[in-house]
Amino acid sequence: MTEKQKMINEEYYLSSDEELVKEREYAKELCFEFNNLRPSNKEKRLEIINKLCGKVGENVWIEPSFYCDYGYNIELGNNFYSNHNLVILDVNKVTIGDNVLMGPNCGIYTATHPIEYELRKQGLEYGKAITIGNNVWIGGNVSILEGVTIGDNAVIGAGSVVKKDIPANVVAAGAPCQVIREI
Repeated sequence: MTEKQKMINEEYYLSSDEELVKEREYAKELCFEFNNLRPSNKEKRLEIINKLCGKVGENVWIEPSFYCDYGYNIELGNNFYSNHNLVILDVNKVTIGDNVLMGPNCGIYTATHPIEYELRKQGLEYGKAITIGNNVWIGGNVSILEGVTIGDNAVIGAGSVVKKDIPANVVAAGAPCQVIREI
């Protein structure tokens, strides 16, 4: 099994693998190009996002700057908007539903490292998929950690650290993020 297959299967893998290094470099080149376009060059910006991401719905807009690891693990639904400084560490699948709004300075992190230092010393890491449902609003400065699912219609308050699943139809906030009330 290749290191890429291990990565996608949520197993320990070596990110220093030559294939993965090349794929990250390709994605970073596209992110660099995207982030350095003139604001008026909207068509080129959308072209790069379509080239970079695995799936892009209609009416998708990401304000620069935007960074990701691979891009091909990212699926964006229809009517997606992200404000400035979105970071997606997509060593695993990131699925974002329709009508999702994200504030500035948000991070979606499928990547993580082993707790055991012996494994970290070997350069091993792993990732777990993240799913964000439909009609979700995520405030600014939110971190979404590996393996999390956020249910449809949820609202995540600014500054939250989402490390556990959030059900549908709730307002949740905090560090760690917790349900405050139902909608």
